[in-house]
Amino acid sequence: MSPTLLTPTPAPETVVDELTPAYYLSGEQLGPYVTDLLARCRNVFNIKPVLTGDLDNPAAAGLTDRSGLVEDGAHVTGDVIVQHGARIEAGARVTGPVLVCEGAVISAGAYVRDHVVIGPGTQVGFGAEITRSLLGAHVFAKHAAFIGDSVVGSGVNFGAFSSTTGLLTNDGPVTEPAVKEIVVTLDGRKYPTGQTKFGAVIGDGVTLSAGTVLCPGTLIGPRTVIYPRTQLGGFMPAGSRVR
Repeated sequence: MSPTLLTPTPAPETVVDELTPAYYLSGEQLGPYVTDLLARCRNVFNIKPVLTGDLDNPAAAGLTDRSGLVEDGAHVTGDVIVQHGARIEAGARVTGPVLVCEGAVISAGAYVRDHVVIGPGTQVGFGAEITRSLLGAHVFAKHAAFIGDSVVGSGVNFGAFSSTTGLLTNDGPVTEPAVKEIVVTLDGRKYPTGQTKFGAVIGDGVTLSAGTVLCPGTLIGPRTVIYPRTQLGGFMPAGSRVR
């Protein structure tokens, strides 16, 4: 199911640095498509809607390279674009629209679905489930983990059984499609995301220890070190140490 998007709140003239894509993801190694995608997004809340539009019309987005490898025994349905040097292994399940960038690998037992971009050199392994998300370059999600409705920087490592959560569950029974907008708070000011499912933005070089669960609307700046935790949320500036 495609993400439910609310009517976006008009963007302010100036976007605070902590909500810009450049605060979380550097342009190095991201490849031409992801670099261009981020350049078209005024804030991090724009990334998922813009990504969704591109994957729904890949030709208009210039996504023409389909020279990668889909092994016999891979379960691939819908429009799945596998670029040069990327591969989907036998036993993996991928449901498009999905873009697998140069050199990325989706291994046996992984499940990738519904408007996902897997960045260059990223590895998705057995038991990992990815949906409605952007993964940057050389991300490691090689164990059982869930990444949904999120933006992940380069060099991020997901420990076993770590998870993002993109749906609020503190206001009565869960409904589908979701109806309550996710709101992010920075310095006491609330910023609407325009989305009813919004997981996390995780900056370059962050490592999530095994079993870490991120609350909806979590923002983690690059180079943040997170010591073993069961659950965390909110905003963590670049270079933080979280115990």
